[in-house]
Amino acid sequence: MSMHSSSTDSRVGALPQPYLLFLGDTTEPGYAKTAFGLRDWAADRCVGEWSCGATVSTGLTTLTPVEARARGARGLVIGVANAGGVIPDGWIGALVEAMEAGLDIVSGMHMRLADIPQLAAAATRLRRSLIDIRTPPHDIPVASGRKRSGKRLLTVGTDCALGKKYTALALARAFAARGVAVDFRASGQTGILIAGGGIPLDAVVADFEAGAAELLSPAAAPLHWDVIEGQGSLFHPAYAGVSLGLLHGSQPDAFVVCHEPGRTHVLGHPDFALPDIEEVIDLTLRLGRRTNPAIRCVGVSLNTARLDADAAQQLFSRESRRLGLPVADPMRGGEAFDRLVAAALEEPARG
Repeated sequence: MSMHSSSTDSRVGALPQPYLLFLGDTTEPGYAKTAFGLRDWAADRCVGEWSCGATVSTGLTTLTPVEARARGARGLVIGVANAGGVIPDGWIGALVEAMEAGLDIVSGMHMRLADIPQLAAAATRLRRSLIDIRTPPHDIPVASGRKRSGKRLLTVGTDCALGKKYTALALARAFAARGVAVDFRASGQTGILIAGGGIPLDAVVADFEAGAAELLSPAAAPLHWDVIEGQGSLFHPAYAGVSLGLLHGSQPDAFVVCHEPGRTHVLGHPDFALPDIEEVIDLTLRLGRRTNPAIRCVGVSLNTARLDADAAQQLFSRESRRLGLPVADPMRGGEAFDRLVAAALEEPARG
């Protein structure tokens, strides 16, 4: 499997790998989700971790920038996504030290690295790159709506932050294990860092959302699959626009609905009830048919991290019977996930 979104389109830039993961002075594990995502899905591209007082750890080897560079590291990745996406003054010295050791700096924060004078000056002096992941390409076309060759699967959700990225990654890995030609296509900051390329859909001007999705998943060989990381939810009061643009531009042949059992309201929007899985399937089919009349739902991915193994298995069976679809947690694997993978790869019935 290739995870490099730059593999078929030179306009999606590759990143300096392997990485040294920077944890700053983070004390809240939830804020280190970028570092944990890289550890879980791109461990072969992570040489170690480094911090300036953090109490959280990925469990990777602690290395200074000089030590990491000696082990082949090319980029220091800010593995933190804190509230507001800010880079504190207390990190500046450490980031300059990394550049002095020969590392480029990679960030998925909202705050731009080059907007920080000390970092900009050091980068110029040391001829190092400051790379902001949340910067889309400059030449995104308006979507054409034309059907492209190859096959595509998109993960969609009942809400944000419940497993669309992990589901897409797990499906791409499972496709590859079955000998299927596949690329994981990243549409968010952590996914881009894992893949080594991609387009941050949440930073694209609205008129070009669908065009960006077309660019992200270009024409491919007839039996090649792109597994595309979903964003937001069609039912989200703030982010539905990103989800719709990604759906129209992806033109998926197949989609998987991602959901966290027990979540009842939109994260951060307590006045909005979460849609049912059936509602998401129905709306995705109706809207998705605009650019791919053959779109089909192939199953459901449940984030059962809060359940024990027996409760999870019972839930998969119950929901599968109720929905008439494969239901699984990709992170648990097993027979339920094998059924979901098989359904995704199955040719739709004809006639």
